[in-house]
Amino acid sequence: MGVVGFHMPAYLDTLNAKFSGAFTTSAFRDNQRVILSAEKAYATIFPLLKCLKVECGFDMLGDIAGIDYLNYPGATDRYGIVYGLTNMTTGERLFVKAFANDPDPELPSVYDLWKSADWMEREVFDMFGVKFVGHPDLRRILMPHEFTAFPLRKDYPLRGYGERHNFETVTRADS
Repeated sequence: MGVVGFHMPAYLDTLNAKFSGAFTTSAFRDNQRVILSAEKAYATIFPLLKCLKVECGFDMLGDIAGIDYLNYPGATDRYGIVYGLTNMTTGERLFVKAFANDPDPELPSVYDLWKSADWMEREVFDMFGVKFVGHPDLRRILMPHEFTAFPLRKDYPLRGYGERHNFETVTRADS
């Protein structure tokens, strides 16, 4: 028996028909979540997001965010990548989370679905080291090109690895 006043969104029926067993769902307040395990994520994330865009009307990719679950209680995977989607017609919002693990965390790029994924995927790559296979220009966007670490990983030291000496000091000209 379901929760009184709660209805299952129609797009979940579509996803269950096409990707049965590939994901789990959860809801919190007005936010519905679709969660792909690391084992299923690489093969499923692109077709699932394409289905959500083409068949279910989630035509806006608002965000791609990275999460490092290192030492997180109960976590079995290292990196979570969250895609924030909006159906601009109905106003529905959906968050799709996919997992990736070391030593080479990677997921397919969704640039071909949403051009807005360009800089968002680059930012997650730059900060967490998750590669987006098929991205047309996956390079650093925030850190200097010579930077070799990923500063939002939880195993990155708070004071850095001492790489500051590798970069030229930028000074402000006196006015």
